[in-house]
Amino acid sequence: MKRLFDALVAALGLLLLSPLFLYISLRIRRDSAGPVFYRGQRVGKGGKSFKILKFRTMYENPESFRGPRITAEDDPRVTPYGRFLRDRKLNELPQLWNVLKGEMSLVGPRPEDPEVVADWSPEVRAEVLSVRPGITSPSSVRYHHEETLLNGDQVMDTYMSDILPSKLRLDQLYVRHRSFWGDLDVLFWTSLVLLPRIGSYEPSDKRLFVGPVNELMRRYANWFLADLMIALGAIGITGLLWRSFGPLDIGWRTAIFFAVGFAVLCSLMGWIFGVQRISWSKASGTETLQLLPAVALATILTLLVNHFVLDIHPKNHYSVIVALGNNQPLLPVAMILMASALALVGFVVLRYRSRLITGTAKRWWALRGTPGGLQERVLIVGGGETGQFASWILNEGSYADSFRVIGYVDDDLFMHGMRIRGSNVLGGRTDIPHLVTKHDIGIILFSIHNISSRDRRQLLNICHQTQARVVVFPDIPGALNFIAQDENGRKSAAQTSSATTPLPCYLCLTKVSPLKVDGWLAQLELLAQDGDLESVQAQIQELRNQVRGDAATQLAANVKDEDE
Repeated sequence: MKRLFDALVAALGLLLLSPLFLYISLRIRRDSAGPVFYRGQRVGKGGKSFKILKFRTMYENPESFRGPRITAEDDPRVTPYGRFLRDRKLNELPQLWNVLKGEMSLVGPRPEDPEVVADWSPEVRAEVLSVRPGITSPSSVRYHHEETLLNGDQVMDTYMSDILPSKLRLDQLYVRHRSFWGDLDVLFWTSLVLLPRIGSYEPSDKRLFVGPVNELMRRYANWFLADLMIALGAIGITGLLWRSFGPLDIGWRTAIFFAVGFAVLCSLMGWIFGVQRISWSKASGTETLQLLPAVALATILTLLVNHFVLDIHPKNHYSVIVALGNNQPLLPVAMILMASALALVGFVVLRYRSRLITGTAKRWWALRGTPGGLQERVLIVGGGETGQFASWILNEGSYADSFRVIGYVDDDLFMHGMRIRGSNVLGGRTDIPHLVTKHDIGIILFSIHNISSRDRRQLLNICHQTQARVVVFPDIPGALNFIAQDENGRKSAAQTSSATTPLPCYLCLTKVSPLKVDGWLAQLELLAQDGDLESVQAQIQELRNQVRGDAATQLAANVKDEDE
């Protein structure tokens, strides 16, 4: 679709803009001696070089070729008319020929000079050059005034250090998240920033990649059309079923009128109630209830229309006879209600389709006792809140394709044989070695934190005696509990600053930088690998005193501010 769109727009653009091309060519000839077009070496898709085509904007002399590869605002090499063309980006229009030839695309990372590309890292070069370069891009929109940022003698240094890293970041984001509708957004922003009075507008990174066209198509148009098809199919299936049990002599024209009308109403009501704004791939089951008002209101409106419409004139497609107070509805009320219920089921299945398919597949694998692809098998120790949170991340998050939760281990006998978050509780702590061998467990996820240190050591010893890798899942509910306690009832400064009082995790995070924490952890890891447990304990105590001292100071300052 992208290549076809590029070719059609490029061909049409070259045809329609040919008079403008002729006029610009004559002006360039009058402005300075030299060719009309500039052909420069650029690096394209896969690292293949090509000649980019532009209107010439510089004087044709040796100084122009010896200067920097990047043009600044005060560059003396640019001709007067060339400055006019560059300010309005008209010098880029001949690149439509590169697009038609397949060397470029309308939207894609801007092609760079080979000398500039040579300084890129191999990873960035491979990613950015994996697609065709474009006439415009998100980075082109963001830096449409690039030449005004470059002046003086250090043009290349400024470009390479200040501008290029940001442009490459935007180019990488484009390559990773490109889509046809996203390309239309970039074209929209490009046309907008070129308008004289709007050119100073700077769209945010979010709006660059999720612009009005992308948002309209992904969030509204796609769901509107999908709901339209579901509702149309629901009333069509209901009508066929009704006819199989008895007569339904309303005529095809009337049937189509009601089917399309009901489908449009369902889609419109869904849009009005904001159903399209829900990210259904991450939605909870309770959000299904938001579909009910939309379908209910669409059903009520359909019933009202059904009660008032007597017939649709057979000779005029647009003539509808209306009678107020008609006691004989055109369609059976039960049929409309059945179609509404079927449409509601279709809406739910459509929105939860991926999870229904994945859940069914996982259940089938569990019944057959076969592994789910190449997923690493995980055994979760602990069926409490932390264990359930870990299971949700592995089953529903971005790791679902990499890990498969085999089940839980918990010492609560009443939980044995029960299902939690779609996985069975397989036994207690003594069953861990047997379960690891039986189910070929690769990872044991330790997620129990509300136990004594003695029980914790015993459990971890059992886990470490197996062949599986043991990973301790962080105590996220415990951290949230600290915050909740602090918000619901603040302790006095003296109590909170006590050396024996646990510190709320948010204070540690606000006082200590992540880089500093990472350095501490790396030091502890080295000491642990050397087996120097005494040094590990001494280091932990020193770090604990430092964190508590900083946190106590911060808390005292906060209490003083509140008192004031």
